[in-house]
Amino acid sequence: MEFFDLEEHNPDPIPDFFASEADHMPSQTFLTSSIHSDFYRSFRLEAISLFLQAQYSCNLDPFTSYIALNYLDRFISKHNIPQGKPWVTRLVELACLSLAAKMKNTSFSLSDFQSREEGFMFGAQTINRMELLILDTLNWRMRSITPFSFLHFFVTLVDINERPLIQTHKSRASDIIFNAHNETKFVEFKPSIIAASAVLAASHELLPLQFPSLKVSISSCQYVNKESLFKCLNLMQEMVASEEYDSVLNTLSCTTTTPISVLDHLHFSSSESEVNSTTEAAAAAYTDSSTSSVEKKDSKRRRLNGFCTSENRFLVSSHHVQHC
Repeated sequence: MEFFDLEEHNPDPIPDFFASEADHMPSQTFLTSSIHSDFYRSFRLEAISLFLQAQYSCNLDPFTSYIALNYLDRFISKHNIPQGKPWVTRLVELACLSLAAKMKNTSFSLSDFQSREEGFMFGAQTINRMELLILDTLNWRMRSITPFSFLHFFVTLVDINERPLIQTHKSRASDIIFNAHNETKFVEFKPSIIAASAVLAASHELLPLQFPSLKVSISSCQYVNKESLFKCLNLMQEMVASEEYDSVLNTLSCTTTTPISVLDHLHFSSSESEVNSTTEAAAAAYTDSSTSSVEKKDSKRRRLNGFCTSENRFLVSSHHVQHC
């Protein structure tokens, strides 16, 4: 699988990534108080379903879905999302997806995508207002530091010289990272810990003879918390074992049954039979009230707020995003 390696796109050294990775995670307060709430779990699963639908139906890069979920996790950890208003959660999901597509310079039409989905429809101006709120909440840190930023660093610790084998190992580790991102239990771990655990899990599968020495090398790294690493690795190996078990069951299942797709497994069906005409107005009202604090920011932010008027609509561009 082709994946994004931040090291190849950013001149900053690896130590800087380790030093700033916490800024690209959900807030610590959220991780200790709300991460296990039913609302968050339901919201996150619904978002994963939507992002995967967009990925498969619109042929998006898998990393677009990945960073969209990263934006969503970070945003809802810092901004109160009203419960019982499904149009709000859908608006946040679409705005995160739109921002991720812009960061990847991907051609993606939200209007076309929304037309394929049942439920809420939002105009470009409403989505842009929510985009601005997300950008402000995340301090414009949209060049996310992810586990892929550390993948090459940890792979180089593996004692192998055959390039095809190295690439296979790296590819398997990236697959594990993508799969782990859909699991709420991994949200608490730093990107570097997830990357290290994925490299170890892949090594345990593909390079069992090198696994013990690699485990010692990674756990001895000055940037790695050994306790957190082993906790994450255990959860990751459980996840991999569960995937293998499900794969065996699917193989042994009779031909009259159909394997459950990722989307069917994660998708939450909507209970709304129709969307009334006030949805767009309610969405605009929510984003207007939420972005009122933005007007108190510095002059750059005030200039961006010009999109709120009909005469001067703001369209968020990846050129405005802080690369950090």
